[in-house]
Amino acid sequence: MRTTYDTATVRLYHLSDAQEGGAATTLFYGPLDEALRIAGAQPADVQDGLFLATDNDVVAYLDLIDG
Repeated sequence: MRTTYDTATVRLYHLSDAQEGGAATTLFYGPLDEALRIAGAQPADVQDGLFLATDNDVVAYLDLIDG
């Protein structure tokens, strides 16, 4: 993710893997630090499908925290 400062505006969303093709559900839109707090509070099975998007990049939540 190219934009990594704590107050960067991000969209935190969950991408379901439904058989009908899935759906993206926005959980939060706001500062990165708050998005990470919200993502960390989600159950592990939900965290698997979480993504963070800025105006110039998208990264899987688990890739970001493992990196």
